Amino acid sequence: MAKSQTLSTGLATIAIVCAAAVSFVFVTSDPTPRASAQTTQVASAEAPRTLRGRGNAAADRMRVIDGDTLEDMREDITYRVVNIDTPETGSRARCTAERELGNRATATVRTLISQTRRVELRPTGRTDRYGRTIAFVVLDGHDMGETLIAAGLARPWRGRREPWCDTDGNLIP
Repeated sequence: MAKSQTLSTGLATIAIVCAAAVSFVFVTSDPTPRASAQTTQVASAEAPRTLRGRGNAAADRMRVIDGDTLEDMREDITYRVVNIDTPETGSRARCTAERELGNRATATVRTLISQTRRVELRPTGRTDRYGRTIAFVVLDGHDMGETLIAAGLARPWRGRREPWCDTDGNLIP
């Protein structure tokens, strides 16, 4: 387990360094501003934030907006989970099945946050078009995105949003 965590930490460090290097090249190579559909590169990655405390400080501090979006209310930072896409909720869902699965994903994240002792927010150094900080979210040493994917409540993020519903209103696997 420790070896796996060390490898994960090393890979995360490499990813942050690469993101900073790409950011530097992007900023210096072309002065024309560009915006991608999902993320915008910034000059440097932020340091990881770890929330701990007596009781459940994370649950008191984190607001779950939906399955892949969290808000740190104390720091006033909204995070978009980097490695997943969860179904939409409310009026943004394109079918009833998507809304129901999105609601289950949101409820599951609320439960996970309420039961965790330690939340690590590992920003990638990017923000999305809505101004959210793109980050890995690690709960008690477990990647939240991978947990949701394993539970069937999320898909791996593939660089763009893909539909959750077919033309008949059924979930697309």
